Amino acid sequence: MTATALFPLTWLYVPGDRPHIVAKALCSGADVVVIDLEDAVAPDRKEYARAATAELLSEPPPVPVHVRINAVDGPFAAADLAVVAHRPGLAGLRVPKVSTPAQIVRIALATDPATAWARPGTAAAAHVPGPGPPLHALLETALAIEHAYAVASAHPSLCGISIGEADLRADLGVRQDSGLDWCRARVVVAARAAGLPPPPQSVHPDIRDLEGLAASCAHGRALGFLGRAAIHPRQLPIIERAYLPTDRELEEAETIIKAATTDRGAQALPDGRFVDAAVVAAARRTLALARRC
Repeated sequence: MTATALFPLTWLYVPGDRPHIVAKALCSGADVVVIDLEDAVAPDRKEYARAATAELLSEPPPVPVHVRINAVDGPFAAADLAVVAHRPGLAGLRVPKVSTPAQIVRIALATDPATAWARPGTAAAAHVPGPGPPLHALLETALAIEHAYAVASAHPSLCGISIGEADLRADLGVRQDSGLDWCRARVVVAARAAGLPPPPQSVHPDIRDLEGLAASCAHGRALGFLGRAAIHPRQLPIIERAYLPTDRELEEAETIIKAATTDRGAQALPDGRFVDAAVVAAARRTLALARRC
């Protein structure tokens, strides 16, 4: 597995009913392309978007492609799953409007052909993990934030969680961006506590505000996020630059690893910094992230 696959930093959303835009997105440099069947597609275009996405995913594309299905409890999700869940080119399913762990379990079982069900009225047979697609949950309500860890640990098929900030902002009535920081931190902690990767940030909605995007990414990185969703290719280099280690961070990481190679115990560097196993592990992550370039 490549370093880019291990550390995706850019997740580019594109509408599923515009195949020509999807084709451009695949060549945009994004680490992951997310074909959206939900908010970006009008109800009367859902069927077309579904069919176009299924055709695209009939063979593996040049970069990983995820599909954001429609809301779990809505009228379109079942058809989305039936058409795209087992296409050869699918790298993951993004599940929006998740608020409880039961919703993730339901999607995981619905997309896993190896799941055995007992007859009605009896206990369910043991679940044998099969080739179901990796799932990524989007937390977009106050209830979802309250259930963040329960969702993050709901099922082995769940490989990531993140926030849908537009919906969450509306649900909470938050006016200032800083009003979401507690929710952001909670989701970062929930992901790591469940053994999941650090979540990517939600989209920056103004595609012209690149300075604001860079500042927001720096803030997100400080909170523990890794990478970010995007809605336009011009946002991709800003996100990548913000989340890759700086030259100084690389130099510090190399110094720490060199010191740890010489002496495996806890120690103090000549500049006074204390080095122990946790510091060494963080330095190794920094160097691994840098190798994706």
